[in-house]
Amino acid sequence: MAELTAEKPASVDETTAASKDLYGAEEAGRVSRPQGWKYRSFRIGRICIPWYASPPFQLVLVALVCFLCPGMFNAVNGLGGGGQISATVANNANVAVYSTFSVVGFFAGSITNRLGIKLTLSFGGLGYFIYVASYLSYNHDQNAGFCIFAGALLGVCAGLLWTAQGAIMMSYPSEGSKGRYISWFWMIFNLGGVIGSLVPLGQNIHSDFAGGVSDGTYIAFMILMFLGAVLAWSLVDAADVQRADGSRVILMRSPTWKSELWGLWDVLRSDTYIVLLFPMFFASNWFYTYQFNDVNLAKFNVRTRALNNVLYWTSQIFGAYMFGYALDISTFRRTTRAKAALIALFTITMAIWGGGYAWQKQYTRAETTPKTYIKIDWTDSGYIGPMFLYMFYGFYDAAWQTCVYWYMGALTNNERKLANFAGFYKGIQSAGAAIIYRIDDLGVPFMNEFASSWALLAASLVIAAPLIVTKIQDSVPVEEDLRFSDETIEDVQPESIEKA
Repeated sequence: MAELTAEKPASVDETTAASKDLYGAEEAGRVSRPQGWKYRSFRIGRICIPWYASPPFQLVLVALVCFLCPGMFNAVNGLGGGGQISATVANNANVAVYSTFSVVGFFAGSITNRLGIKLTLSFGGLGYFIYVASYLSYNHDQNAGFCIFAGALLGVCAGLLWTAQGAIMMSYPSEGSKGRYISWFWMIFNLGGVIGSLVPLGQNIHSDFAGGVSDGTYIAFMILMFLGAVLAWSLVDAADVQRADGSRVILMRSPTWKSELWGLWDVLRSDTYIVLLFPMFFASNWFYTYQFNDVNLAKFNVRTRALNNVLYWTSQIFGAYMFGYALDISTFRRTTRAKAALIALFTITMAIWGGGYAWQKQYTRAETTPKTYIKIDWTDSGYIGPMFLYMFYGFYDAAWQTCVYWYMGALTNNERKLANFAGFYKGIQSAGAAIIYRIDDLGVPFMNEFASSWALLAASLVIAAPLIVTKIQDSVPVEEDLRFSDETIEDVQPESIEKA
């Protein structure tokens, strides 16, 4: 059996050569896989489908769960006000969502490590179903209390779902393919937002009024979300996943509630530098409220909001593809790519939000609040400019999220630690979202919300720079990853590599 060593980080050329050798070894039959249907790959024509328990297959399944659950949730929220005439009910529900999300999310890494990914993801998916059901109910009985309860429940469920998803997305791939895996997930996930947005667009395409969406729209979303919760049970356990080079995911073989709660403290103690990413976490959903409620809902009628939603989530697909693949360019060292991504993010922050400032100067909350206000339709002559701005907002969101996940994944390959990182990310992200939804509900001027979004994004990049420059390595030694686990090198290295 081949030995793994980590005396020094491998160079880019050495890492690339090793990766090619391992994949070549597998094709030549020199990397063995366990027996059973989960480890059998097959072909459809010239296309090779990876084995069921492989990282790419499992990532696609997780992406489909998120496509059907949070992807549809994004489509609902992207309509502005959850598809209701007024944003008040949706804002209060979302304050409840992100309040409980922020608390549960912070501890969700420990919970996910103890319960396992299948139960965590499935339970998380059911929360989205109940959330949309509350909007359907509100269409008939105006029971705002049910919406707030459903929001609070969704916060618990979403905290678990997103933490499990983040741990899978960052820990399953090898170091050289994390950017691509993140982009694949983000593209499939946001395809949910695209398709989900086509539902209200199709149902309201001939309606040029400024009201809410129909019951049929909510029912369609509920069916899709329930299917996502069921699909989560098709995943395999993390311990069964095997990469193309024969290696396995680093995790805790025998987690207990005590070990995982102490593990949360151990992460904060040993990786204190992660706090430098906290402002990026906080800013990452802050701008959604401004974009969905203060731009899309405030300025456009229902069918144009639905079209904007389609374009917004479509642009996310392109943003994730461009940044995800760029982050894996093997020609450059990983440390170089990390710094380049930081510069790219700062540049597009100034460019896109600078354009947003020019747009926001044209209207105020007081001007757009009256029911008599005539909202923009896609047939109006002034629609093209804000349409492209909204598309760039979507592109920017995908670029931001992709880079944040990649930065976390570049710090470690340990699934247990990455679950905690993902929990920190979603918890702090949700705290920011809860605050800004409440601020929006208080009627703060649109320009103030815009300025806070732009300032938070720019400042958080400056704060994160020291971590990105000093802590990200070209490769993380396996011994370092194993320090936060009860496994050994023999547990995670290739099971068998025969010499040619």
